[in-house]
Amino acid sequence: MSSISPNPLTVAVVILNWNGEALLKTYLPDLVANTTYPNARLIVADNGSTDQSFDVVESIPEIEWLPLEKNYGFADGYNRCLQQIEVDIYILMNSDIRASKGWLEPLIHTFEKDKSIAIQQPKIMDDKKHDFFEYAGASGGYIDTMGYPFCRGRIMDHLEKDDHQYDDLKQVFWASGACFAIRSSMWHRLGGFDTIFWAHMEEIDLCWRANNLGGNVYVNPASKVYHLGGGSLPYGNPKKTYLNFRNNLILLSRNLHKSERFTTLLKRMILDGVASMVFILKGEFNLVPQVLKAHRDFYRSKSKIQKYRKGKEFKKRSELPIYQGCIPLLSSLCSIRKYSQLKHH
Repeated sequence: MSSISPNPLTVAVVILNWNGEALLKTYLPDLVANTTYPNARLIVADNGSTDQSFDVVESIPEIEWLPLEKNYGFADGYNRCLQQIEVDIYILMNSDIRASKGWLEPLIHTFEKDKSIAIQQPKIMDDKKHDFFEYAGASGGYIDTMGYPFCRGRIMDHLEKDDHQYDDLKQVFWASGACFAIRSSMWHRLGGFDTIFWAHMEEIDLCWRANNLGGNVYVNPASKVYHLGGGSLPYGNPKKTYLNFRNNLILLSRNLHKSERFTTLLKRMILDGVASMVFILKGEFNLVPQVLKAHRDFYRSKSKIQKYRKGKEFKKRSELPIYQGCIPLLSSLCSIRKYSQLKHH
């Protein structure tokens, strides 16, 4: 590994916490022990917790405490706390991330080496099964032509074992909100997360906007962390289903080129109807109303989306690292289970 530059980048690793006392007890000690980069601050920004989170942080002198007066959600919570932190690089990290030794240096050295890179994520492994990729990010994120997210190492719900098949530094489309690094200059240029999302997919929107401005997004597998997953909303939770369906429609409506917007959203609405039928066939009846509610609230947000789009330039999908296929169809009809099975990607 190369030596640290004479003027090292300043870094803030920021964990947004809400009633995460148990997770902080479990994961903060590893973060402190394994963060060896000398120019980093470790900060817990608290979203108005009512548990004993403060006592946990106070017992670890290496961790700073940054309180917010109430729960602003993931997006606005980070926006508010990062306004108060002046460093070169922000690293947004979930409270259920286990850092591996020396995880931070590869990210910093790559930022120093390549000024075109605006955002990076480490390789994200499953903290329950350390040799498997974790759902929320794996080894870098993409979306398909219909807006469905997938990763190197995760197609739909199929998680791959890590056999070092995705260990190359590679441009991707999005970096996982579970743990990613961004130049503070790009963060402020983008205005941070858009609070229309509240939680889920705001990081994909952020990365899409960075891509539109020429800020490249990379996965850097030389850096590795482990993610518990489901720490805020567990998989299969009705609210998570609602947010994923609503926010995906918002994501597409906000960022697609005007020539692609109408037809893509129409196709997505049809596919969402198919997804509702699948929920019924699986007996997951409680999730169907969440899809309907998501569509209702998407329509209610259209005026905000139009206001956001006014006067902005948008790249076509072919100009971005977007996969020109439909992942759910490929998965169900062609038995695609691994990223390496995708052609021309």
